Amino acid sequence: MSDRDSQAGALSTSTHSHAPVVRDWKDLARLSLGALGVVYGDIGTSPLYTMKECFSPTHGVEPALANVLGVLSLVFWSLSLVVVVKYLAFVMRADNHGEGGILALLALVTDQGSNPKAKGEAGARRRAMLILLGVFGAALLLADGMITPVITVLGALEGLDVATPFFRPYVVPLAVAILIVLFAVQRRGTAGIGRVFGPAMLVWFGTIAATGLPQVLAEPRVLTAVNPLHGLRFLLGHGWYGFLILGSVVLCITGAEALYADMGHFGRRPIRAAWFWIAFPALLLNYFGQGALLLARGSEVRGNPFYELAPHWALYPMVVIATGAAVIASQALISGAFSLMQQAIQLGFWPRLTIVHTSREASGQIYVPEVNWALLVACVTLAVGFRSSTGLAAAYGIAVVSTMLITTLLLHSVARDLWHWPAWLAALGAGVLLLVDGAFLAANVVKISHGGWLPIGAGLGLFALMTTWKRGRRLLQEQVMGSRLPIELFLADVGRRTEQGRLPRVPGTTVVMTSQTGIAPPVLMHYFKHSQVLHERIVLLTLVTEGVPEIRGRERLAVRELGEGFWEVVGRYGFMETPDVPRLLERCGQFGLPIEPGQASYFLGRETILPTGRAVLAKWRKLLFIYLARNARPANAFFRIPPNRVIELGAQIEL
Repeated sequence: MSDRDSQAGALSTSTHSHAPVVRDWKDLARLSLGALGVVYGDIGTSPLYTMKECFSPTHGVEPALANVLGVLSLVFWSLSLVVVVKYLAFVMRADNHGEGGILALLALVTDQGSNPKAKGEAGARRRAMLILLGVFGAALLLADGMITPVITVLGALEGLDVATPFFRPYVVPLAVAILIVLFAVQRRGTAGIGRVFGPAMLVWFGTIAATGLPQVLAEPRVLTAVNPLHGLRFLLGHGWYGFLILGSVVLCITGAEALYADMGHFGRRPIRAAWFWIAFPALLLNYFGQGALLLARGSEVRGNPFYELAPHWALYPMVVIATGAAVIASQALISGAFSLMQQAIQLGFWPRLTIVHTSREASGQIYVPEVNWALLVACVTLAVGFRSSTGLAAAYGIAVVSTMLITTLLLHSVARDLWHWPAWLAALGAGVLLLVDGAFLAANVVKISHGGWLPIGAGLGLFALMTTWKRGRRLLQEQVMGSRLPIELFLADVGRRTEQGRLPRVPGTTVVMTSQTGIAPPVLMHYFKHSQVLHERIVLLTLVTEGVPEIRGRERLAVRELGEGFWEVVGRYGFMETPDVPRLLERCGQFGLPIEPGQASYFLGRETILPTGRAVLAKWRKLLFIYLARNARPANAFFRIPPNRVIELGAQIEL
């Protein structure tokens, strides 16, 4: 296909790491502060609702000593096992040239070049299963991006209700207003806002630590909760109801996936330093402080124990600080959704969308309008529909845990195939992590009817869209390439016609985009068939998306002369980059092919797809694929091709 999205290829042989370099303690401190603002915004705001949900009246758990110590023990060990052991110790080792995230991990474990077990029939089946898992995990992360802004903003504003019932009717309208403003400013980029994220979250963590510390000092018995026996006794003593509380405890680890997803922005060392120096101690002080408050005041704590930690005079400032932290947490998820969608487009799982780069310095800072406004509509709908953080808690937990479980399964593949662990060791490690993830997931499954259906439904819907687009593009490519002609035969025919004087060659350069090297592009053959004329110089341009975040230096471009005025140009991009055809062509002069991109003609194909073909695809998926194809961003806009230099040739194709 002439304008086809390029597919994921083999891993580059480059050893370049996408993560920043830490040269000294100043770099470490600066990057750690940045990580504090971006990476830990979500998990840092979890104290707003975690303890409140654990001791919700619906669970029937009274704030007695054994119960408080049991819940605190579960929180402590959840943070320790999931964040410290799973993500900081193991998952972050599985970097794709310094980059993390579930799609980066997917590109790593399914690569056929670096993974010998991805080859062969058995390898193909295994690879297909891993791809489906990874895509579903990505879909759940996008669903999580709808829920996080709402639950954090609502959780912050509910402090107004603690201060006085007068504000109760205004919590939801205020949340909607904040969400609208938050999404409205996205088009300006996050460069300016990002500079204050770190200091603002430093204030937040300092505040929650300061409010929890006095309560811990007044009731030091809560510190014994670090003994895992308290959590075990709580689960055994409360039976089924104790197990269900895990569905609320899981809220304390929401945002843990961000540690891995944002690894390329900051690197492993700064993310780990920010956790152990600031985030982890502050979170523990606040959680244990809330537990001490519940012990001291018991059933008198009728509101949110997080806000009741603060003195009455500090309640309104606390709401302001919490709302700011909630906005930062939301921003991180929104920016993550933009990056995730860019990766999905480059890896061939989503139609082309508008990608706006909002920073000249940082290529990773992008804005995707279609995703932004879709998230806004979803967030406002959820805020109005659920009306409280409690209403969204069930939906939030199941999305987070499902993604974590998929990450564990992919990590097992990395341990076996890329780290070359013995089978028993990889199975043991994955088994322990799956035991934790599975317990959390099982505790959340019972909440499906109470809101858990939301992320599952949204995730399945996005999964259907992503797999339909990937499958449809592959079938369409097979359909078009079924009558492909090797480029050597086409060039031989051009040579014969030229010698016989039957082929006029007009001045100028034609750039023909094609998804596959070594064949005559269908759009060129279509044009040649009808016009019987060619330009003096014809460039066959193929753009390939590699399984690495970025391509640097001379690896970006390969140029080869084919003869008869034809040139083959292959541009290679990482899955976190957006192709720029004019800039790529300007570099061809270094390889003996000088091109003025603004003077060339660009041939693109535009297909009209009909669902009447024999392709093995359900009818509803054919119709869905056709709808997506019609609404995809035009190839010339996505690849930044000058619109006044484009020649589009149409064709009808039965799928």
